[in-house]
Amino acid sequence: MPTVYIGLTVDVLHHGHINLIRQGAEHGNVIIGLTTDRAIAQHKRLPYLTWEQRRDIVASIYGVTRVVPQDTWSYSDNIRTYKPDIMLHGDDWLNGPDALLRAEAIKALGEYGGQLIEVPYTKGVSAGAIMADSMVIGTTPDIRRKSLRRLLDAKPLVRMIEAHSPISALIGESVNEMIEGERREFDGFWSSSLTDSTERGKPDIEALDISSRLRNINDIFEVTTKPLVMDGDTGGKEEHFELNVRSIERLGISAVIIEDKTGLKKNSLLGNETAQTQEDIDVFCDKIRAGRSALISDDFMIIARIESLILDRGMEDALRRARAYVEAGAHGIMIHSRKKSPDEVFKFANTFRQDFPSIPLVSVPTSYNAVTERDLQDHGFNMVIYANQMLRSAYPAMKKNARAILKHGRSLEIDEDLISINEILDLIPGTK
Repeated sequence: MPTVYIGLTVDVLHHGHINLIRQGAEHGNVIIGLTTDRAIAQHKRLPYLTWEQRRDIVASIYGVTRVVPQDTWSYSDNIRTYKPDIMLHGDDWLNGPDALLRAEAIKALGEYGGQLIEVPYTKGVSAGAIMADSMVIGTTPDIRRKSLRRLLDAKPLVRMIEAHSPISALIGESVNEMIEGERREFDGFWSSSLTDSTERGKPDIEALDISSRLRNINDIFEVTTKPLVMDGDTGGKEEHFELNVRSIERLGISAVIIEDKTGLKKNSLLGNETAQTQEDIDVFCDKIRAGRSALISDDFMIIARIESLILDRGMEDALRRARAYVEAGAHGIMIHSRKKSPDEVFKFANTFRQDFPSIPLVSVPTSYNAVTERDLQDHGFNMVIYANQMLRSAYPAMKKNARAILKHGRSLEIDEDLISINEILDLIPGTK
């Protein structure tokens, strides 16, 4: 029988997929090219289910004879590899951005005489709409927690944005831009102790206890679905960190980052302008081991943040600590710098990658903010955290408009700076 190739993502299985497979089976043996997580992540957010889970579902559908990975958004590579007699696709790609994919598929089929059959698109169903509805329902702690590891496996660089409140997290969850045909969005959130403290009018000296931090994160989780990495400051005493890891993991947080300093915590960007002491390597390694021993799943990550460059301790000290922390069980390394140039973090990354090619490496380019994500990716970084920009952008806007109201004795002059009431009603699910 002829072979029929159908490319699917199946982030949500619906009757449109079943209808397409049924029509394909009328023409021959159906091969499903199932888009991989890596290919999906370049164009939209990851589906809830892994590729293996989606494969098992699709393979069980009547009419499917084989499921193969499709590693690119384009169908052409798989067409050239499997050379199906027929490719079947809905007629919804005749116009718009998918028209280029259609042209590529027709070219690949034409190279050996393959045929394209287009069938009417199933009306009244949209995977995108179903996924949007699922946002209202939310997610589970287990699904959220493990999604960060999936993202690290699927994307060359994971992009996190600081969220200090549910409203800032809703913005981080929903904003996106189409750049050169690819959808660009934030993959998750960073819960910063600096912005958490500042929002509450408290100094960034670990003044907020773990319960207060987790309550704020829980409020964020009630209205979002993406993963979150928590700023754990120094982690506190070893015994306390072991207990706190269990609470952090149980809530559905994906990772905690702890810094190798001791004593009263001060913000790292102050450097040596204020007294700060780096923790003994062996003591910090014991803290990492204590955290690892408390884990109840393989999904949660403990990431060690190295302050050697911040405190002018030198590159060799930073690398020595990185090796020790990985050997102690750290799942990833964050290297911090207060320099305007990324040169020293690039030097660290290049050397670190020689010893540890697969350990996640995290950058927080607050000071060296001219660096591009492409540069970070090219130097071996797996995650970039925009650690405080949401709160820092909100404060000047609020201050400016408060002054304007005082100046004019009314609010008319600031209307153009404000989100409309209708936009507010649309932003929060269930308001209308």
